[in-house]
Amino acid sequence: MNIDVAVIPCAGSGTRMRPATRILPKPMIPVIDRPVIQYVVEEAVSAGVSEVVLVLDDRPGDPVLRHFLEGEPIPGLQDVTFHRVLQDHPHGLGDAVLRAAEVVGDRPFLCMLSDMFPVPGASFARRMVEAFDGRTLVAVQEVAGELLDRYGIVAVGEKSGDLVEVVGAVEKPGADNAPSNLGLVGRYVFPPEIFTALTAIDPGHGAEIQLTDAINRLAIHGGALGLVVGESLLDIGVPAGLLEATAAVGLAREDLAPAFRAWLARVLDI
Repeated sequence: MNIDVAVIPCAGSGTRMRPATRILPKPMIPVIDRPVIQYVVEEAVSAGVSEVVLVLDDRPGDPVLRHFLEGEPIPGLQDVTFHRVLQDHPHGLGDAVLRAAEVVGDRPFLCMLSDMFPVPGASFARRMVEAFDGRTLVAVQEVAGELLDRYGIVAVGEKSGDLVEVVGAVEKPGADNAPSNLGLVGRYVFPPEIFTALTAIDPGHGAEIQLTDAINRLAIHGGALGLVVGESLLDIGVPAGLLEATAAVGLAREDLAPAFRAWLARVLDI
């Protein structure tokens, strides 16, 4: 099934990356010489997307939008249509996704968070589009026990290859209440029914509209699948993850890798 539209929420406050995010929106933090948001858009385009819905806060002249619409054209993205929708106050990831409903309409769509960064060569958007069968599809990754209060965690059924049946989901349950150790890691393919589910749920964890709660509703009533992505997605919403992503890109780029590897060898004395 072809997916021609992606929704990318960009309105988060980025509290885990302060003080940098007091000056620069989290999606604009660079990984070497490109902002995070550009990598995410390029991943979506590689999966066949031609429209991108950016969910922004209400800052005038948002730098995320300016990056794509002003200045020099970005190679490979000239033919992408960008839509801007606003989340005028933070009310949860589910609320952010719901703001895109009018633009997306009755189409299935990719939803991608810029917090989770695929290591070079490990883009999952195309694999998810290929695996989408009309049911909600979420990327999941094994989460260490001490981090089970940081992610949405899925309850699972049968597994086939890298796909697992998702029978429920709970937001930030902690180790004592987690139904599994598989966490939601910021890549989804949703049917348009996700918008109905988002309007039907009440505020959840943190008194916000949680995307995880809508996924739980669809998993119970219509079924859902999870794509297990291993350790190839890095959480760059925290400083250590951003450092890992920067190193991974530096080691993968032909123009940077020789000098970077030589420097690492000197510093690490290897």
